[in-house]
Amino acid sequence: MWLLRNGATRQARRRTARSPPRPLRPQETRRSSATAGVAPPAPQDSSSQHPEQLKRAKKAALAAFLGGALEYYDFFIYATAASLVFSHIFFPAGDPTIALIQSFAIFGVGYVFRPLGAFVFGHLGDKIGRKNTLVITLVLMGSATFLIGMLPDYHSLGYWAPALLVLLRVVQGLSAGGETAGASSLTMEGSPVGRRAFFPSFAMSGISAGIVLASLAFLPVAAMSEEARLSWGWRIPFWLSLVVLVVAFLVRRSLEEPEVFEEKAESDDLVKLPVLEMFRTHFAPFVQVTLMSFQAVTNTFMQAFGLAYATQVVGIPTTTMLRVSILGNACAIATQPLFARFSDRFGRKPVFITGVTGSAVLIFVYFSVLSTGNLPMVFLASTLITAGSYAMSNAVYPGWFPELFNVRVRYSGMAIGLQVGILCAGFTPTLGTALVGGSPANWGPAAWIVAGSSIVAIVGALWARETYRTPLDRLGRGVHHPQAGDAVTR
Repeated sequence: MWLLRNGATRQARRRTARSPPRPLRPQETRRSSATAGVAPPAPQDSSSQHPEQLKRAKKAALAAFLGGALEYYDFFIYATAASLVFSHIFFPAGDPTIALIQSFAIFGVGYVFRPLGAFVFGHLGDKIGRKNTLVITLVLMGSATFLIGMLPDYHSLGYWAPALLVLLRVVQGLSAGGETAGASSLTMEGSPVGRRAFFPSFAMSGISAGIVLASLAFLPVAAMSEEARLSWGWRIPFWLSLVVLVVAFLVRRSLEEPEVFEEKAESDDLVKLPVLEMFRTHFAPFVQVTLMSFQAVTNTFMQAFGLAYATQVVGIPTTTMLRVSILGNACAIATQPLFARFSDRFGRKPVFITGVTGSAVLIFVYFSVLSTGNLPMVFLASTLITAGSYAMSNAVYPGWFPELFNVRVRYSGMAIGLQVGILCAGFTPTLGTALVGGSPANWGPAAWIVAGSSIVAIVGALWARETYRTPLDRLGRGVHHPQAGDAVTR
């Protein structure tokens, strides 16, 4: 509650509203809509001229890294547990394939509620501030993950056990709906000129670090006897999330709101209903972000379906596949900021589209070598995707997506577009399991699901504006301002 009181107190202390912004003339409105992404001369990196801004950007990048680490530590330990454990302990005995599908279906429930979380936290982020909203999402995510580790199994509680698991997945989904968009918006808005993709990319490096930590946490669990693993061993990685939660909370509490948002808030220049205003004035950018977000299917499919397919269908040891994941994501921690710097120099579109195209091609290589159990090639193909092609597209979007929206609707626009787009990603493991079945050679449907999703993302990227040279105050489109007679203003 202190977060909401803090936001309300800040609004009560706002200075007397300045004169309403001048409405854009019709020709200016058309020009801003048509040329917001047209590049003026390339800006120089101004970090040396603004050391205080650089300091804030680094702190925001660290907070984004830790928030991403917690979110995907939680994501991956659930995906790993769903692949290896939950089908045995949260459902009645029967067909193991059916139990696995049920386990992945609960995994997908979290994705269903992500868009709802995006609506809720997008509104809060554009009204009470990015920082306060991000603290709420962090606490919800970490608490739900810890409590999953406390759940009794089906033999102890019957159908209440999977019901409670669904409830906690709902809480995880709601909080995840606002995490990445908030961290990306806050970091991008506070980054120096010419580095608006570099600093937000640390949220994605944090995600890779979270997957590495989750894999490391499950390595000793996978090495346990089946009895120990199914009775208590699987719980340990969920309890360990508390450590990441505490560290991330302390860092995030110390953040400052970006100046560009504070200026709007202090002059009473925010919109009343950011979500509705976003759909009213930024519908095309919303659809573009939704389409580009399909690139996330690659990662979800590899981390969830790929693990189950390799261990339960092909017969590759669980510990081996966890090491495959560790290698690729450890490399991605370093490569993603590098690719983001490329997009700061050469543009968002070429880097993003190259990465998505590479993933669409390499996924066929990955599943082909996975089906044969050729371990050296499995390590190589997985790393080329995770730290190469997927890292390219993944590194660009935390800077690019918020750049497509006006500051007053930025959190809402990115959050909702991103989560609607990746909603299908949560159910692709279920679909892949149903289509592939128990045959190692029948990997084609899985690869085509990823390739089809990549094509959708490329269409969105080709449609979207190039923004890497657009000044911060010219990003997005104008919004309707009530103090200016409901005219479109910046």
